[in-house]
Amino acid sequence: MLILNYRASTTIPVEAECITPQNLAGKSPAEVASLPVQHGNTQVPLGEFFDIEGDASDGEVVLEGDCARVKMIGAGMSGGRLTVRGNVGMHLGAEMTGGEIHVHGSAGDWVGAEMRGGQIHVHGDAGHLVGATYRGGAVGMRGGVLLIDGKAGNEIGSGMRRGLIAIGGAVGDFPGVSMIAGSVFLFGPSGVRPGAGMKRGSLVFCADPPALLPTFRYDCAYRPVFLSLYLRQLKAWDFPVSDEVLRASWRRYSGDLVALGKGEILARIP
Repeated sequence: MLILNYRASTTIPVEAECITPQNLAGKSPAEVASLPVQHGNTQVPLGEFFDIEGDASDGEVVLEGDCARVKMIGAGMSGGRLTVRGNVGMHLGAEMTGGEIHVHGSAGDWVGAEMRGGQIHVHGDAGHLVGATYRGGAVGMRGGVLLIDGKAGNEIGSGMRRGLIAIGGAVGDFPGVSMIAGSVFLFGPSGVRPGAGMKRGSLVFCADPPALLPTFRYDCAYRPVFLSLYLRQLKAWDFPVSDEVLRASWRRYSGDLVALGKGEILARIP
């Protein structure tokens, strides 16, 4: 296990793309400390911000301390396990393809942006654009699992193509905007215009849904089998799912009819 203890107090963001298990494996603490990170407009060694001990030969990396100013942790990660005991900055696990990230704190914007595989579990809150596409990009999250126990911001799953996102608390406006496919589960209240422009996929409201756009059409009320399987799997991943949600019936709406119109919004019947 490699342990990185954050000891800096800078207010300038640090871009530390080098912090992934596969990149740190096989390196001594001195070699890890010499890896370059971007601090403002200057490159400095990682050891300027972290005390480092152990090694990552077992694929396990642990960060300790408040890393809210450290961006790009786990970006491009392809395997191993990364645990953060504190807060993290923007772009956590962006474009990752495998492995696990567990954050025992909160995260900034763009968690899991354009990720292709693996699992991210944030036990606190997250910012805007969880699992989304970057501005100018065509496709957001393309696979993997993204779990946020607390609240999150706007445009959750924007441009999402595959994968699973679950948010335990409140979310902002435009959840599921421009979804191409995939599944988004929302367990708290939501902002306006859910599913705007979605083509396919499932946007699931486990609490009271907001007012839907008029371009969504009511279909039926039922108990979909696939939803029960998803919810039980979320519970197996230690995501909070209540028994009343597991037993619920659901209203189905299809849309967005101004786009392809093959998506669905599922709203729990109280």
